[in-house]
Amino acid sequence: MKHYPDGIPPHGGVLINRIATPEQRQSFLAQADALPRVTLDERATSDLVMIAIGGFSPLDGFMNQADYLSVVVDMHLASGLPWAVPVTLSVSEDVAAPLSEGSTIRLDDASGRFIGVMELTEKYHYDKQKEAINVYRTDEDKHPGVKVVYDQGDVNLAGPVWLLEREAHPQFPDYQIDPAESRRLFKERGWSTVVGFQTRNPIHRAHEYIQKCALETVDGLFLHPLVGATKSDDIPADVRMRCYEIMMEHYFPTDRVILAINPSAMRYAGPREAIFHALIRKNYGCTHFIVGRDHAGVGDYYGTYDAQHIFDEFDPDALGIVPMKFEHAFYCTRTQSMATTKTSPSAPDERVHLSGTKVRQLLRSGELPPPEFSRPEVAAELARAMKVTVEA
Repeated sequence: MKHYPDGIPPHGGVLINRIATPEQRQSFLAQADALPRVTLDERATSDLVMIAIGGFSPLDGFMNQADYLSVVVDMHLASGLPWAVPVTLSVSEDVAAPLSEGSTIRLDDASGRFIGVMELTEKYHYDKQKEAINVYRTDEDKHPGVKVVYDQGDVNLAGPVWLLEREAHPQFPDYQIDPAESRRLFKERGWSTVVGFQTRNPIHRAHEYIQKCALETVDGLFLHPLVGATKSDDIPADVRMRCYEIMMEHYFPTDRVILAINPSAMRYAGPREAIFHALIRKNYGCTHFIVGRDHAGVGDYYGTYDAQHIFDEFDPDALGIVPMKFEHAFYCTRTQSMATTKTSPSAPDERVHLSGTKVRQLLRSGELPPPEFSRPEVAAELARAMKVTVEA
């Protein structure tokens, strides 16, 4: 196992910082009323933030056509660096038409607030169906990621961006740890190997099991739940974060675990998103990344372990982060413990399989998840939150 006493290099070798300096911010504000405006949706807003803080290094802006096509077709940037998911700013023909390449564009959030600028270098049309089939492995618009592609504009705007100001997260300011800060914390704690964990679901016993198995072999665990845009039927981010707070208080060694938010949006791109999520965690300073069952999957679009197999398609040195692949964990009634097929002698009928979907189904039917599914404090929090959600 490689050790990185000075920290693992970010993807591409340099941690991008596109947060405007106070002087730049004043200059942009002075031009605000004269600049053409483009309004960002929730995902594009989070992408802007992730680019600016270095979470999407080496990207310093929304992708140009060469990078976009290379990523869609070959899962690499035009430079040859691995990258699996397009990061684009798509607008309608009407919005794109008056914009001139070489100009500076004002970027507003959905509320109309000035949050960033783009130096427009290129605008180009793209094939939505080709992107859907290559990235999501389907062209069905019932897939949430494909629907986003089909609903967005027909023209991509490309160019470097600046985030006007890095603001505290409105819900989770105490857990807003950007890549430069997480790297500093890892070094401060003396962690030369760190494993990252991604989830959009509340933590259950299978998650805890694989997290702790991984923690046995590295210096630290970076719990990094995604709090950007998700499907409407996913458990809300504030509920998921409360569940992690409970786990940190009762069930994790806090000196070896850091809990922080990942502000990016879900794509539901399955295997490709597993690569994307791994590279993001590399930028945050992780040397390893947990890949379990059906990572970033939705419906039946991907095989159970496709997100693990895709790592074999990349040069490990070029990828630069080690996937830690785990079988589907379950509660074994014979040994009365969490296990996988690699460690359990049990028969299939002695295995209680866990999933975020199953937990949601239980809660919506008014049932409390059993201890084999969730820690009792977590189950109680989920039940309380779901009751509030249903009543509301």
